[in-house]
Amino acid sequence: MPRTPRRVDLAITVADGPAPLRHRIADAVVGELRSGRLRPGDPLPSTRALAADLSLSRGPVVAAYDELAAAGFVLSRAGSGAVVAPGADRAAAAGALSHVPAAGGEAAGIRAVTTTAPRWDLRPGRPDTTLLDAAAWRRAWRAAGTAVPGNDAGAGPSHERLRRVLADHLRRSRGVAVAPDDLLIVPGVGASLRALPVALGLVGSTVALEDPGYVEAWTAFEAEGARVAAVSVDGDGLDPAHLPRGARAVYVTPSHQYPLGARMPVTRRALLLDWARRTDSLVLEDDYDGEFRYDVSPLPALRSMPGAADHVVYIGTASKLIAPSLRVAWIAAPRRLRERLRVELESRGLVVNEATGLALAEFIASGSLATHHARVTRTYAARRAALVAAASEHLPFVVLDGVEAGLHVVLRLPDDVDDLDVVTRLDAAGVAASPLSAYAVATPVRGLVLCYAGLAETQAGAAIRAVADTLRPHIDQ
Repeated sequence: MPRTPRRVDLAITVADGPAPLRHRIADAVVGELRSGRLRPGDPLPSTRALAADLSLSRGPVVAAYDELAAAGFVLSRAGSGAVVAPGADRAAAAGALSHVPAAGGEAAGIRAVTTTAPRWDLRPGRPDTTLLDAAAWRRAWRAAGTAVPGNDAGAGPSHERLRRVLADHLRRSRGVAVAPDDLLIVPGVGASLRALPVALGLVGSTVALEDPGYVEAWTAFEAEGARVAAVSVDGDGLDPAHLPRGARAVYVTPSHQYPLGARMPVTRRALLLDWARRTDSLVLEDDYDGEFRYDVSPLPALRSMPGAADHVVYIGTASKLIAPSLRVAWIAAPRRLRERLRVELESRGLVVNEATGLALAEFIASGSLATHHARVTRTYAARRAALVAAASEHLPFVVLDGVEAGLHVVLRLPDDVDDLDVVTRLDAAGVAASPLSAYAVATPVRGLVLCYAGLAETQAGAAIRAVADTLRPHIDQ
């Protein structure tokens, strides 16, 4: 079934000033993107409706929409109005504008993008890169620097050594038995998802995704022509019994459901593989932080189960274990699809440069990655314990989900609490967090996604007190 658009109430305020009205309207929309109240894929109100809300004539609103479309912030689709373009939120957060600002350095009605870091940055996806052994990292890059670059301009780097050591690492850490030739090295998961619908033959087909789930997967599949369908998750993750009829693929995070944190039990994993075999469909397994589990041993990846190699596209990444800025991930697809996927990735320029691959290969082969993994797991476990203890003391009236694994927890809020408003108030208190509703498409959920990877144990109490002080007026205790 087609994706149900998220309901958006665009309540913008157009600033006064000398700039043309169309610029000020466009600036207000960009401000909504920057704040997170608008997200990629969200529909904009019709020009007539927005003009009525603003008590303006329709002309300046039409001009503002045209300006936003020309800049790439929105997409205009015949018969279905304007929607926010993929990546528009990141462009707005980076300070991009739809026009040259008025003299004085700022667009009229838009505050300059602040460079002041929050006192406590609890947004997800941010491992503590200061825990990396700088000496070991430098040694790896020095070793990479001794290699003579290849000269094949007709293909991406082969990354032969990286694929070899990664195959061994995946066998030991995730139970995935994969041949080096079956691994494709890609520049991060988010960018590479766009290649999957074409390479895997999913254009025009239904792809099921977890809800709430990884929003970048939604936007990537939808932008490339797949029909996306939301499947609500529960305390055990996605239930295969709820997959829509006719779905040709499902995108899942079974080791640590993103963002709620559930671990898919072996019973559901077996049912999911049975569904894939029975319907000749694909399971896209994103094992984004499967290495981090604290109270029990990590479950092997879904891809490790017997027969999974024929139906599971396994996706792993170095972003949580090492650093997001490294931009290295890997994909193991069924062999019948591997060459199509490789060609599609290379045709889009989705390759990792040779030196980065050599350095990472040396870092793994030298044993430095295993040492780093052990060190950060101990550190993150302690930081998680400090955050959970602080929440028990200062937020006894709320529920934490996903505490057993990963690098973040979810603080659940009642459905009538506007978590976007809470995040804005937390920002004023020096706490950066993400609203749970931003990860949902059709499932109404409210909460805060809080990453503890960079939160020192000594700061957990102060940070959670700030969260508690912000939440108390919104919640009946």
